[in-house]
Amino acid sequence: MNIKHFANIAKNMPPHIAVLLRAPTGVGKSSLVKQVAIHFGLPLIDVRGSTMCEGDAGGYPDIESMKETGIMSFCMPSWFVSACNNPVVLFLDELNRSLPGVQQSFFQLVLDRQLGNDKNGMPYNLHPQTRVFAAVNKGNEYDVNDMDPALLRRFWVCDIENTQEDWLLWARNNNIDNMIVEFINKFPRHLRVDPSTVEQGKVIPCQASWARLDETFKYMNLDIFSLAGKNASNLLFLCEGFIGTEASIEFIDFIEKYKVTVTGEDVVLKFKEVKEKIKLLSNDRINSIIEQIGVHSKLNVWDDVNGNNVALFAQTVSDEMMIHLWSVVSSTKKVENITVFHKYIGNHLIEIVNKSRTNLK
Repeated sequence: MNIKHFANIAKNMPPHIAVLLRAPTGVGKSSLVKQVAIHFGLPLIDVRGSTMCEGDAGGYPDIESMKETGIMSFCMPSWFVSACNNPVVLFLDELNRSLPGVQQSFFQLVLDRQLGNDKNGMPYNLHPQTRVFAAVNKGNEYDVNDMDPALLRRFWVCDIENTQEDWLLWARNNNIDNMIVEFINKFPRHLRVDPSTVEQGKVIPCQASWARLDETFKYMNLDIFSLAGKNASNLLFLCEGFIGTEASIEFIDFIEKYKVTVTGEDVVLKFKEVKEKIKLLSNDRINSIIEQIGVHSKLNVWDDVNGNNVALFAQTVSDEMMIHLWSVVSSTKKVENITVFHKYIGNHLIEIVNKSRTNLK
């Protein structure tokens, strides 16, 4: 199942149906659950089963209460109490790396939506609107426990496949450095390497490691695009620690051989000066400029001149690319920029849509 299909279905599941995500590490399971929590406007509580003992999941006997009442009741963990008192998205991560006792508590949580008991023998119940998600790492390289079939059938089970297209869309929406995006677009084999195909302990790239590398670039205020066409060997050791040697060498080679021609900012600010250069660019470079325009729109406010420049650029590309450009600008949700761009390109977009409808008849 790809990420788009998962997101569309997960957002429409009844609250009492638990969801299980199965995928290799680094694919983005946590990020997917976070997006669902944002969609519902609920807090996300991340519970990592592999770090817990039985009492951390099912609660500990309340000794003081037992002294007074002679009845065993339980002090429940804070994450569970929060999920009972208020609606939340409860994420049970690394479920199949958990101890059997922890898995049994999660079993009851998924099956009955309750745990423990008070002094009257009544169990504590999850809030009716609390949603339960769980995740397991999938693959021969993991030290995991097999999941009980009885537990498995209580979930809506999703085998997640994070494709290159899925990741590129996520990366563009999350402002991942455009040099990384272009590199993965050109060399998709470096997005993720299967850990079972390399020696244990070797650093290899995955979707999450590229995101962490980007976070580090931003924290260090490294403008990777400024290194395009220049010596970038000083990045090797930094990159190796995140994505491994092979991917790092090829990424740096990509940066050093990158031909700086026209950027998205050039189009927005001075289209007439770069108009002739644009005519010489390949479709890959045009698509790259479109993505850069999207980033510029997200980070800046356009005036009439900027909007007109982008519209003039749009009229130099194919109808498909123009529609893509409109989609990219619209996805930034910058109302000012969308409005000023539509002011100059709206009629042309309508013509394209009408022409498409005519061709379909």
